[in-house]
Amino acid sequence: MKTLVLGTLLAMTCTAALAEQQIAGYDRLTVPASHRSSAVAASVWYPIETPTYRNVIGDNAVFKGTSAYIGAAIKDGKHPLILLSHGSGGNMDGLSWLSSGLALKGAMVLAVNHPGSTSGDSSPRRSMRLNERAQDLTAALDELLNDPAFADYIDEDRITSLGFSLGGATALNLAGLRFDGDQYNEYCKGLGKGQADCVFLSKGGVDFARMPSGFSKGARDNRVSAVIAVDPGFTYGIAEQSLADVSQPVLLLNICEENLWKAADVGEEGSNLVGKLENASHAVVKPGHHFTFLAECKPEGAAVLAAEKDDPVCDDPEGTNRAQIHDDILEEIARFLKL
Repeated sequence: MKTLVLGTLLAMTCTAALAEQQIAGYDRLTVPASHRSSAVAASVWYPIETPTYRNVIGDNAVFKGTSAYIGAAIKDGKHPLILLSHGSGGNMDGLSWLSSGLALKGAMVLAVNHPGSTSGDSSPRRSMRLNERAQDLTAALDELLNDPAFADYIDEDRITSLGFSLGGATALNLAGLRFDGDQYNEYCKGLGKGQADCVFLSKGGVDFARMPSGFSKGARDNRVSAVIAVDPGFTYGIAEQSLADVSQPVLLLNICEENLWKAADVGEEGSNLVGKLENASHAVVKPGHHFTFLAECKPEGAAVLAAEKDDPVCDDPEGTNRAQIHDDILEEIARFLKL
């Protein structure tokens, strides 16, 4: 009987330890930002040494959240750092599935809420100041590297910019890619006419013939050594002369070729960004569509969005398993970064 009890206790202990290993650490930062009128909200996910109390990050009426240990001790050692940029109207906690998944694979993930293009504060006109979005992450990186609670755990030779949709353009901007307003104007008058990106921006009063200067400004951060752009925006508005400035390894990741937005099609049939960059690779996960990248929806999520007349971001194509696509995306990223 003693042997049975001891075995049961050991099994319970191992199960509890395994459960702890499947939950990442999470903390928040307030980032001084001289290019903004106020500080920028930031978060950091990381592998843990010891657990603290649990909370659910990113949970709301539409989307499922992700469990995290709040303020837990960071796992000993040096960890690669990923700078994460959300898409238009998104937010850092809305991508908790991604940040947590990468932290569980050994990375630290630093994300921000981009003023002017985040949840509850999303303006098409302000979203066009691409340089400010990149500067948000540069400022957040400065803050993290100067914070003794985090700095010693960061491998500064392995800093990656990662973004989705509009955030994909931000990730590329940080690597040295710049954008051309005239070129994007021509796209929206031609190939992009009626496409989701041009329509959204037009509804917000964006004048494609007079883009803000921040759209085309460089925002390179020399500390970024790799780039991942998921269904990136503005790939038809890239300044061709800046392509040679991006020498880092780049992963361009699309979600299902059959349902690709024109703006995010980086293959030969689209903008061919993958062929234009010196050191780019291309991966596709499927089935799904652009919004499959967002967090898993709750059973009532689609109805909530419909009642609010919001975009049907919970409606995946038939046969799509959003959780599986998320796992596939994490595996592609982990393979690229050798996590």
